[in-house]
Amino acid sequence: MKHTIDAQGKKIGRIASQAAAALMGKNSVSFAKNVAIPGIVEVINVSRADITARKREGDVYVTYTGFRGGLKSETLAELINRRGMTEVFRRAIYRMLPKNKLRDIRIQNLTIKE
Repeated sequence: MKHTIDAQGKKIGRIASQAAAALMGKNSVSFAKNVAIPGIVEVINVSRADITARKREGDVYVTYTGFRGGLKSETLAELINRRGMTEVFRRAIYRMLPKNKLRDIRIQNLTIKE
């Protein structure tokens, strides 16, 4: 089962919540919380998503390397310049999935296209 979501002119959070629900199989008849549905979710036109200038400069992504002094932070604009819009959407969808053993399996069924 393939599910396609068009991101043109839409906000990141709205698309991420739709994609996360589809990856979990919430719209499937055979939904079960403990099973990863083998369907593929494709998000297209992510480069044309609606992102305000305030969000580009205001949103801060924080990562920690695990070492002392390893707390790194960058704005949304810096992340887009470094990794592209696909990484922004992948992180948003990944963080909306339930934090359990199935999250890595479910995120493999995600395809993001510019």
